[in-house]
Formats: sequence, structure tokens, C-alpha cells
Amino acid sequence: MDAYAVLETGGKQYRVTTGETIEIERLDAEAGSDVTFDTVLAFSDGKELKIGMPYVKDALVTLTIIGHKRGPKLINFKMKRRKGYQRRVGHRQEKTVASVKSIA
Repeated sequence: MDAYAVLETGGKQYRVTTGETIEIERLDAEAGSDVTFDTVLAFSDGKELKIGMPYVKDALVTLTIIGHKRGPKLINFKMKRRKGYQRRVGHRQEKTVASVKSIA
């Protein structure tokens, strides 16, 4: 079994392996830079699984930022029947595309 880690960022959890490309909530980092996360919830080296409470000590995940983009447009539509009330709001979430450089 391959090594993997469960990473927490932006209020969400991601299961990542080395070399994988992921889309996460937008980070304030330039494209091409490296970002290190110590908020690792679980870590497996292929043989043994370590689970943190809440985080695994001395576990780091390094990501290389590829770029930034925006997610798909989501429409929120509210309506109250027979009242003449309609509300339509669109939203596009900011995302960061990153590649997993190393898991340690």
C-alpha cells in the first residue's frame, strides 16, 4: 500500500498521496512556491497508520502551488409562492491547484 496522509485545510479534509494534484480552498501563496502543512489528521507510510488527536505530531505535507482558479458557478434561487418574491444569487468559489511534493 502507498503512503498517504489526511490533510486539513480550509475547513475540509483531503486524502493525498505524493505526486497527486488537488484543488483546495484558496491560499495566499504565489504560483511556484512551496507550502508546508502540519495539520495532518492521519498519516500512513504503507505499513503503519498513525492517527492524531487532533493532529499527528512531526507529520508534514509539502505542496507546490501550480496556480489559482475559480470553481463552477453555483446558483442560489429563493422564491415564495404567491408573494412576488424571487431572489437569484450566483457564486464562484476561489480555488488553488496544488501538487503534493512530499509527505513526511
